[in-house]
Formats: sequence, C-alpha cells, structure tokens
Amino acid sequence: MIQVGIIGGSGLDDPNILKDAEEITLTTPYGEPSSPITRGVIDGRTVLLIARHGREHQHSPSLVNYRANIHALKELGATHIVATTACGSLREEIDRGHFVILDQFIDFTRKRANTFHDDFADGAVHTGMAEPFDPHLRKVLYETSMTHGNHTHERGTVVTIEGPRFSTRAESNMFRAWGADVINMSVATEASLANEAGIPYAAVAMSTDYDCWKEDEAPVSWDEILEVFHKNADRVKGLLLKAVPRIGEA
Repeated sequence: MIQVGIIGGSGLDDPNILKDAEEITLTTPYGEPSSPITRGVIDGRTVLLIARHGREHQHSPSLVNYRANIHALKELGATHIVATTACGSLREEIDRGHFVILDQFIDFTRKRANTFHDDFADGAVHTGMAEPFDPHLRKVLYETSMTHGNHTHERGTVVTIEGPRFSTRAESNMFRAWGADVINMSVATEASLANEAGIPYAAVAMSTDYDCWKEDEAPVSWDEILEVFHKNADRVKGLLLKAVPRIGEA
C-alpha cells in the first residue's frame, strides 16, 4: 500500500491538510524525530507528516535529526517521501515565489550525520547518488504544479549549506559558478538518507530571496524569507493536496 511521507519545511508542516489525523510519537535507533508524526489521509491516500525543524521551529538546520526523521517514516511504512523547503535563488530567472522541482544537489554541509552506515562491520555500503531525486515524483510535482498555474522550474540544482548563517557574497558567487541554481540548508542530507533507506524522494523548493549575490538589492534576511513564505505557503499546500493522490500511479 502506498503511504506518502511529507517532510514539511518552515511553515509547510500544517497537519490540518490531513483528514482523520492521528499523532504518533516514537523513537528510533538514532533518537527522536524532529516532531511527532501525524498520520492522516489526503483524497484516499495515507500520508505521514513530519515537521523538519519541529513544531515550534526549534531545531536549527545543523541539529535536525535527519536520520531519525527518515528512519521513523520508513518504520511507519512510507513508500515515498515528498519534501518542501524554502530556498534562495542563485539565478535571475528564478524569482521570489517560483517553485523549483529539484533534480540534483551539491552537499556543502560539514557537521551532520548523513549516513545510516557509521561503520562497515557488516560490509561496505556506498549508495549510488547520480540521480538523487526520484523521476516519477518529480514528474508528478511538476505537472501538478503547472496545471495549477504556479510558475515552476522543471529542474534545478540545490546547494545545501550548513547554516544557520547565510552565505557570504563570495560563497554565493562560488555556488553560482559551480552550477547551483538555488540554496538551502536541508535537502542534500535528507535526499542522501532517503536514498540509503531505499525510499523514493523528491523536493519542491520555493524561492523566497536572491541570497546575497545580487548587488543591486539588499542581502537575504530571515524576515524577508518569512514574508515571502507566508504569502505563498497556501500554494505549496495546494500543490501537495493535488499531487499526493497521483503518487504511485502508472
């Protein structure tokens, strides 16, 4: 049976999008997940919803227990994972409020547990990561988003930084030179772990700012991110409500 895990980013973890919701609290071999998991239904499809940063946004990007989050979703039977995230744009054409259906990542984090295999006592594990985002999920997200009139980019490379600080202008320009299209603080870690766990994963990123590479406007601030996010959060929720029932269809 298909069960869709949703990892909600800042402001996109609203359990009210689910019908017949029940809250599940559990622990994992890696500790407790970021939040209790809400199990419910979207248009007949079972959904497992977790708040990446906690219900009160109390976990900084470096301290999110990504391993526990992915392990908990798998333990509860998630067959697919869809994540939502805010991001900064590194390209002029990706404006504030645009959606990006990510297809590649660059991992620029430094201090996180990004594997379930801390040792090779039971044999070496090297997970392939050439295509970290599931093509079927990406197709569903893109087609659904376009159908509902969202300005959506079909692909994009995200660079995930450690945070919680924002980039310097030198870093922002370096990421652009590397070919990154957007920047955030979470997706690469989640995608790596979901792939290790054998769960198809995709993410829709909503652009809230232009980081700091554009010298003709002020650098990104948390207040700006929240303002753009609040204006567009309902569109992301609407996308999830329409996309989730299509997941797993031939």
